[in-house]
Order: sequence, then structure tokens, then C-alpha cells
Amino acid sequence: MEGPNVSMTDAGPGSAIAQWRTDFSRKFQFYLDKSTPHITGRWLGTLSIALFYALRVYFVQGFYIVTYGLGIYLLNLLIGFLSPMVDPELEVSDGPTLPTKGSDEFRPFIRRLPEFKFWYAITKAFLIAFLMTFFSVFDVPVFWPILLSYWIVLFVLTMKRQIMHMIKYRYLPFNVGKQTYAGKKSSGNSGAAD
Repeated sequence: MEGPNVSMTDAGPGSAIAQWRTDFSRKFQFYLDKSTPHITGRWLGTLSIALFYALRVYFVQGFYIVTYGLGIYLLNLLIGFLSPMVDPELEVSDGPTLPTKGSDEFRPFIRRLPEFKFWYAITKAFLIAFLMTFFSVFDVPVFWPILLSYWIVLFVLTMKRQIMHMIKYRYLPFNVGKQTYAGKKSSGNSGAAD
């Protein structure tokens, strides 16, 4: 009599593929988790993938529409990375919000899109765009200077709006080093004997 433990060889090819997929997903997540603290290494790897993609597009002299779509997607990710989780203009939150006056209590900046997810999405986008350059169906003929100029205008207008939002609500989405605070200043004597 056979119990509930059925071996993978008896289950068929569908189960073997599902098991392989589960094992691959588990190993991939393990290495992804190990890469989390290595910010510089992760970004250097993404930069090298972006460089390979740029070289591929340059030497093939095509796939400009794929590059334009990639640029729009990266701009969308950048806006999410620079935006606060709770937008003071849109939502009234019971939780922490950005201070709007100098007398407001300090609250840390929490991104809508965390750095790790930002990096992961950019890396996936470049890898997918790189793979798309190997299929001629994605090489739609376009006049690339128009796409480039339209993307630059879109980038400038979007960043102008985002920077104005940062100025209005007084937040800076980047840490510029450890903050130091001046302690209590002693009044009068410095403690030296006369």
C-alpha cells in the first residue's frame, strides 16, 4: 500500500518541472537576499548590464523604440524612488507624514519605491530590453532624434514638477551623510579655573 508520499518520478513531467521551478526560485531568492547589503556591487552590476545594452543598440543601429520604452519605464521608476510613500497633497494619513513647517516633528523620509526594489526593477528592465534586441520584430524603424528629444522634454518637465514638490514639502530623498547636532552650549565659563 502506497502512502501520501509519492516520489517525483511517479508524478509525471509536470511535477518535475514544477519542482525544478520551485528549486530555481528558492536559489534565486537566496542569492538575491545575499546581495541586499552590497549596494555598490549591485549598482555596478546594473551599470555594466546597461553598458552592454547601450553597446548592443549602438552597434546594431536599431531598437530605438525599445530604448524609448525603457527610458519611459526608468523615468517612472525614478519618480517612485524620489516620491514619499504618503503624498501630502493627495492623502491625509493617520501615520507619519512629511513635516510642512519648521516646528513640525522630524519624520524620516520613506520612499514609495525602496532602493532594493528600484535596483531590481531597473536590472530586470535592462535585461529584458537586452533580450529584446535579439528579435527583429522589436526593431521598429523610427526617427530616433525625435524620440530622444521628446524623452528629454518629458524628463525635464517631470523632474521640474518633482523638484517643486520637494521644495514645497521640504524633503530630500537622499541621505547626505550622518547628521550631527550641536549639543547644549555652555554659558559663561568653559570650566577652566581662574
